[in-house]
Amino acid sequence: MVENEGIRRYVAHAILWLGIAIVAFPVYLAIVASTQDAASIANGQMSLLPGGHLLETYYKTIFVGTSGSTREPVGVMLLNSLVMALAIACGKIAISIISAYAVVYFRFPLRMTIFWLIFITLMLPVEVRIYPTYKIAADLQLLDSYAGLTLPLIASATATLLFRQFFMTVPDELLEASRIDGAGPLRFFWDTLLPLSRTNIAALFVILFIYGWNQYLWPLLITTRDDMQTIVIGIRKMITTSDALTEWPVVMATAVLAMLPPVVVVVVMQKLFVRGLVETEK
Repeated sequence: MVENEGIRRYVAHAILWLGIAIVAFPVYLAIVASTQDAASIANGQMSLLPGGHLLETYYKTIFVGTSGSTREPVGVMLLNSLVMALAIACGKIAISIISAYAVVYFRFPLRMTIFWLIFITLMLPVEVRIYPTYKIAADLQLLDSYAGLTLPLIASATATLLFRQFFMTVPDELLEASRIDGAGPLRFFWDTLLPLSRTNIAALFVILFIYGWNQYLWPLLITTRDDMQTIVIGIRKMITTSDALTEWPVVMATAVLAMLPPVVVVVVMQKLFVRGLVETEK
C-alpha cells in the first residue's frame, strides 16, 4: 500500500509539472522572442535561448513605440490600462457593497423588486447593450477619456449579489450591539461590515481587475486617439497584415508587459484571494 501511494504521488506530481510546462512554454517563447532581432523571427530562425536585444527592445517598446498602425509607446498604453482596470475594480466594489448594504439592512418600498431588477441586468452584458451605451457616452462627450473607458463598466450585479449573500450571513447580534453602542448606519457599515468583508473585497478586486485589464471591445469603440488606447488594443494594432512588416520583438515585449500587472495583483493578493473564495466561516 505504501509503495502504491508513493507511485500515485509521483504520477500526480509528474502530471502537474507537465501541465505547468504546457502553460509556461508559450510565455517562455514570448520572453525569448522579445530578446531576438526581427529578422530571425520573420525568417523562422528564432533561437530557443534568449538573445542579446533585451534592453534595446524593452526600451523601444516602453518609451519609443512601434512602426505599426499605432505609434504610441507602450508605457502610455500600460498607464491607460492600469487606470481603467483600477477604476473598474474599485468602482464596481464600491457601488456593489453600498447597494448590497442598502438592500439587506434598510427597509424601504420595493426593496426586493429593485434587487431583482439589478439581478436581471446579468442577462444584459456590454455586448448586448453596446450601441445605446456608446450613444450615451458620445452624447455626454466621454469619447477618448478615462471616464468613457470606465463609467459604463463600473456597475456590477454579480458583485452586488455576492455582497448581499455575505451580509445575510452576518449575525443580527452585531447590528444590535452596534445600536446599543450608539453607532449609526454609517458607523456600523464602516467599523463592522467592511472589516468582515475584507477577504470578499480582495477576491472580487483580483477578479474585477483582470476583467477590466482584459477589456477589448469597449476600449476599441470608445477610443479613437492612439494616446488613449489600452495595451490590449495596442497589441492588436501592432500586428500588421504582412509578417515581414510586423516588429515581432516589440509585439512579444508588449505581450510580456501586458501580463505583468495581473500577475503582480494575483501574487500580492493571493492569500486574501484564496480565503475570499473558500472561506465559509465568517
